[in-house]
Amino acid sequence: MRNWTIHACLKIGDLTLMASDACPPQHPYQRPQGISVALAINTVAEAERIFKALAEQGTVLQPREKSFFAACFGMLVDRFGIPWMITCERDV
Repeated sequence: MRNWTIHACLKIGDLTLMASDACPPQHPYQRPQGISVALAINTVAEAERIFKALAEQGTVLQPREKSFFAACFGMLVDRFGIPWMITCERDV
């Protein structure tokens, strides 16, 4: 367990996202299915910065772009296999 992340706390502005490793055998790891972590960001510039950082060594599923519902929207899977949706409804 020496190389495991027992507990992690990611701060993005006022948002706090907490996570931990699965601890077998009681909680064996299972790849996420049917979910995405969605972040609603206040500015297009910040949404682009976060998207770029999460996409590093990951896979972009939908590049960031303007859509009918947002000033900026994109989807990706990060290098750890976690799906993300990054949205900026309107640039403030």
